[in-house]
Amino acid sequence: MQWEIVIGLEVHTQLSTQSKIFSGASIAYGAMPNTQACAVDLALPGVLPVLNRGAVEHAIKLGLAVGAKINSPSIFARKNYFYPDLPKGYQISQYELPIVEGGNICIQVGETEKYIRLTRAHLEEDAGKSLHEDFHGMSGIDLNRAGTPLLEIVSEPDMRSSAEAVSYAKTLHALVRWIGICDGNMQEGSFRCDANVSVRPRGVEKFGTRCEIKNLNSFRFLEKAIDFEVDRQIEILEDGGTIRQETRLYDANKNETRTMRSKEDANDYRYFPDPDLLPVEISPAWVDQLKSVLPELPQARRARYISEYDLSAYDASVLTSSREIADYFEAVAKQLPEQAKLCANWIMGEISARLNKEDMDITVCPVPPEKLAALLARIHDGTVSGKTAKTVFECMWAGELDQDVDAIIETKGLKQISDNSAIEKLVDEVLAANEQQVADYRNGKEKAFNALVGQIMKATKGQANPTQVNAILKKKLS
Repeated sequence: MQWEIVIGLEVHTQLSTQSKIFSGASIAYGAMPNTQACAVDLALPGVLPVLNRGAVEHAIKLGLAVGAKINSPSIFARKNYFYPDLPKGYQISQYELPIVEGGNICIQVGETEKYIRLTRAHLEEDAGKSLHEDFHGMSGIDLNRAGTPLLEIVSEPDMRSSAEAVSYAKTLHALVRWIGICDGNMQEGSFRCDANVSVRPRGVEKFGTRCEIKNLNSFRFLEKAIDFEVDRQIEILEDGGTIRQETRLYDANKNETRTMRSKEDANDYRYFPDPDLLPVEISPAWVDQLKSVLPELPQARRARYISEYDLSAYDASVLTSSREIADYFEAVAKQLPEQAKLCANWIMGEISARLNKEDMDITVCPVPPEKLAALLARIHDGTVSGKTAKTVFECMWAGELDQDVDAIIETKGLKQISDNSAIEKLVDEVLAANEQQVADYRNGKEKAFNALVGQIMKATKGQANPTQVNAILKKKLS
C-alpha cells in the first residue's frame, strides 16, 4: 500500500522583549535558577497580570508579515493543567480569539514553491523548567522562564514530507528573525517545534490518527524525528495495528520517538476567558503604524532580486535566507549592479565557505561589503583572474595591507597578464615544446587543448588572462 504523510507544525517563538508577558521580570538567558521570577511569575496570592505591549506589537508584526487577520478584540484564556513547573495550575494563553488568524508561509523545496496555510498565532506565557540533573535523585524547578512571552504559530496539516516540514521551519525561523521579533536561538529554546504527524492511504481524504512530537530544537532533529515517526506508524498499520493519539518525545541518541503521555484535546484543558485580563483592542491606526516600520519582507526581496538583478530563484532564495546575508549582498551589488551574479556567486561561495569554516556570522565578516566589491571590480575589469582573486581574498580576510585590493595585487605581483603580444609569444613557445599534444588535438583529442592551456597558465604562474589564452591558442591551432 502507498502511504501519504500529513504534517502540521506548532512553533513556539520566544519574543524579543525586555521583560515577561505579564510582569516586569527580566527574560535574560542564563541567570541563576529562580533569580528572575517575581511575585507574578510565582503566582503569589493577590498579584495580577499586566499585559506587555511589546509582545502584542511583535505578534501584530508577524500577522502582517504572513498576510493574516489581526483580531480585535483578542481574548486571553486560562489553559488548565497541573505540572510542577506551572505555578498557577493554569497557563495564560489564547483560545477562541487569538491575536493572529490565518495567513500563509511560502516555502521552497528544490525548485518547487508551496504555500503552507497558517491556522493561527496566539500569545501565551511560557512555563518554568524542570531540572533532573545534580539533585541526588530528585528534580528541581527553575521558574526563571515562567512568564516569558511566546507566540505559538500553528500551521494547517499541509506538509507532506519531512523535507517540507524542515523548509517551513527554516522559512519561519528566518522570518521571525528578519522582522526582529525573535532571536531564533534554538540552543537556548527561543524557537521550538512540535510536529503533529500522521499517515493515511494515498487517495484517502480522512486524516489518520496523529501523534505529536514535542520540543524539537534543531532542524536536523525535526527531520529525523518525523522520518522515524512515519516509519513507526506505517509499520504498525501494515501489521494490522492502530495508532494511538499521544504525545511523544524524540531521543536523539537512539534516533527514535517514545511515548510521553496520552494526547489531550482542547476540552481537556477547560479553557475559559481569564477574568484578570481585559480583551485587547487593536485599532487600525496601531496596525498601520506597525506596518509602516516593517522591513521589506523576504519574499518581496526575493522577487526584487530576480527582476532587478536577474538572479535565479535559487540564488535569490539563498541570499534572502537571513536579513543579514541579504543586506550584505545588497551592499555589494549596489556598487556593481551589472555584476550582481558575480557578487552572488562570491557571497554564496567564498564568503559562506569561510564563515562556515570559522563558525562566524556574516555580521562579523572580516571582509566588509565595500572591500569585496572592490575585489570583484578588479575581476570584472580584468586586473586579476577569478582564480587569482581568491589569493587576494585570503590576504584581505587576514587583514593584510588594510585590505586595500590594489595594494595587495601590486605588492604580491598578482596582476593579470592581458597583453596580447606577450600571451601570443608564450603560446608559440608552449606549442613548439609540445608537438605531440598539438598533433593529438588536431587528430580530434579535445583533452589535449586543456593540457596546452594548463602549460601556458603554468608558465605564467596563473597570471595570463584565461579568456585571451583560449582565444589565441584556438586561433594558432586552427
